[in-house]
Amino acid sequence: MRVLIVEDKVKMAGQLRRALRGVGIAADVATRGEDALWMAAATRYSAIVLDVMLPGLDGVETVRRLRSQGEWVPVLMLTALGGLEDRVSGLDGGADDYMTKPFRLEELTARLRALVRRDPIERPTILVVGDLRLDPAGRSVWRGEEDVELPEKPFAILEALMRRPAVTLSRFALLEAAWDRAYENRSNVVDQHVRALRNRIDRPFGVESIETVRGLGYRLRADGGRR
Repeated sequence: MRVLIVEDKVKMAGQLRRALRGVGIAADVATRGEDALWMAAATRYSAIVLDVMLPGLDGVETVRRLRSQGEWVPVLMLTALGGLEDRVSGLDGGADDYMTKPFRLEELTARLRALVRRDPIERPTILVVGDLRLDPAGRSVWRGEEDVELPEKPFAILEALMRRPAVTLSRFALLEAAWDRAYENRSNVVDQHVRALRNRIDRPFGVESIETVRGLGYRLRADGGRR
């Protein structure tokens, strides 16, 4: 496999490149996030090893831009030992895994192999269905350009529906998506929250995006109920 290393410290980048080559992994090096963007667009990499602390475009913004331009190559972020905020921001921004410095090469290569085994499927950080947008990390929803405030349960139900548009989800599937194991398993609890959801994302905008599939559950129209 071929890996892109994004690390501004030339000595470390060279050591990492040689180490990966020593275990049969081809590696290219970029020292800036801006370079990583065009290199990822020009070359089909199996994975990217991305340092958070970069000059100019930092690692967190780099992975966000990679995802926004449709690059779904697995990204392993390297962070400082105490960089909890960086790790959270990176994962929310679209990274697939992270390691803290210093690290052992054996673990790095094992994590890279695990990432490469995954299918390079689209994993958007913001869900978009029609003119509905949902940001799971920021817990924000928009209908067109208008913000929509949602309580916790309707938000979780909408997220589940938006992750599988046009697919009918049973009431039980929505219960599992929005409640923990202590949920109250009443037959109408999902219906109540779907009704509340429709009152926030549909009726004020004169659309119908959530369809009831009699005897089965609910589904979100593939066009998001676009006006």
